[in-house]
Amino acid sequence: MEESKLQTALIEQQKKITMTGVDSVDSFSDKQINLTLENGKAVISGEELKIINFSKANGSFSAVGKIFGVRFFDKREKITKRLFG
Repeated sequence: MEESKLQTALIEQQKKITMTGVDSVDSFSDKQINLTLENGKAVISGEELKIINFSKANGSFSAVGKIFGVRFFDKREKITKRLFG
């Protein structure tokens, strides 16, 4: 069985998000950041978002701005569920 690393997401006062287990930053704007995680994907939504740290070597990521929400998608989730769920 494959051992997965601990993955965390911490949002501080809706102004800063820090995550571990991030493989890549797929796209970003001041309103949305799309991430690939070790076990799926994440979408951070907000306003005036700015990436302040990303390290592919250790999987750490942080951003600041006004954070409205974070959605996580499992790798095994069907695309139709993501589109219509």
